Amino acid sequence: MVKYKLLSKQKEFMEIPHSNSLDVAIYQGGFGSGKTWCGSLLGILLARKYPGSRGLVGAKEYELLRKTTLVSYLEHLDALCYVEDKDYIYNKIDKIIRFSNGSEILFTSLDDPERFKSLNLHWAEIEEASQITDSSFKQLLGRLRNTYRGKNWVDFRYRLFGHTNPQPDKGWIWRRFVENRKENYRLVISPTTNNIYLPQHFISSLKESFDEEYYKINVLGEFGDYSSGLVVKGFNDLNKLKLKYNDKLPLYLTCDFNVDPMCWALAHKDDENVYFFDEIVIEKTTTQECIEEFIRRYPKHKSEIIINGDASGDNRSTQSEYTNYAIIKNALSEYGYTDVKFRLRDYNPPIMNRISAFNARVRNSKGERHLFIDPRHCKWILYNIYNLAFKEGTSIVDVPTHSQIKSSPDFKFLEHPFDAISYLVEYYWRLRA
Repeated sequence: MVKYKLLSKQKEFMEIPHSNSLDVAIYQGGFGSGKTWCGSLLGILLARKYPGSRGLVGAKEYELLRKTTLVSYLEHLDALCYVEDKDYIYNKIDKIIRFSNGSEILFTSLDDPERFKSLNLHWAEIEEASQITDSSFKQLLGRLRNTYRGKNWVDFRYRLFGHTNPQPDKGWIWRRFVENRKENYRLVISPTTNNIYLPQHFISSLKESFDEEYYKINVLGEFGDYSSGLVVKGFNDLNKLKLKYNDKLPLYLTCDFNVDPMCWALAHKDDENVYFFDEIVIEKTTTQECIEEFIRRYPKHKSEIIINGDASGDNRSTQSEYTNYAIIKNALSEYGYTDVKFRLRDYNPPIMNRISAFNARVRNSKGERHLFIDPRHCKWILYNIYNLAFKEGTSIVDVPTHSQIKSSPDFKFLEHPFDAISYLVEYYWRLRA
């Protein structure tokens, strides 16, 4: 039997440092950092340690599992001297490894979360985790509910673990494991250089072959710039501030009138800077419901209210532009707000004009930043900044399709919050040739 000596990051990935009954871990590594090798070994160890347990190994497409992950599982079984048809059986039709101790490991694609909706699992593994949707991730979390326990399962914990290459956008892994990380969520970053078994010339050749940013992401396993291909450039933590609403300052309300979701943003501004401190994002709603929500949140504003936004109304809205702004004006007037001004363009500028004006506020060529967002209250605005992208090789914004939204409902929140905030920015800081 082969003896394994784990790399330091692999050991960190496998061991649970907290007392929570659920451990959720992502192993993020560069080329050759042993991601799949480590994940498949952990799956076998869990099946062996907890007789009668049920685990699942999934990826966006089954073909990826068949060619990589499953191969790694079978290689480990061979190295650990497991004999097929004696210690385990691999059923190619059902795509299940069944062990003689009663444990099972299921292999499946994760492209359709409904496919594994009825499963009850003790643990689950995700191959190339960044390729699956947040919906699939949440569905897997909900499957970790198998109540069977063997008599020797004294230290059992439910486990959801995955491995991935670093990605060029701030998707669900970034949100769950960096921005809003819970105590039992672990992100283990393993650079290629952590693998002491790789020949030295391999590391050297990578450094010579790749540019600095590519090397940082794909060799060191670190998070990159994330602006490549994204609509918003140069945004970082310096643009995030804890902001305080001031009822004595002018309040700017900027609107996008898509009905599902409808997205408005609230800000203060001066001659150079804009401060987005809140957002109103409501699904399957109306302008009337949104303005009522605004009044509920800000019932005692003492200064003027300035309305910016879509000049013509979103073409997917069932309401005209006149009706939208008339509803807002009438609701504010009925509540008692009389100092209300509308600052709208006669027509909406081209999207690239809005994008250019917005990016110039985020960070200009001198490195100055004039746009700030409160991360505590602007969840969907930040989601757009980190994820709204161009179609590859074009200057066309990549708007999610209906099928993408059905697969991952968060996608429907792309585009509209950015439209709302960029209407305001372009109105006051229009770039002129």
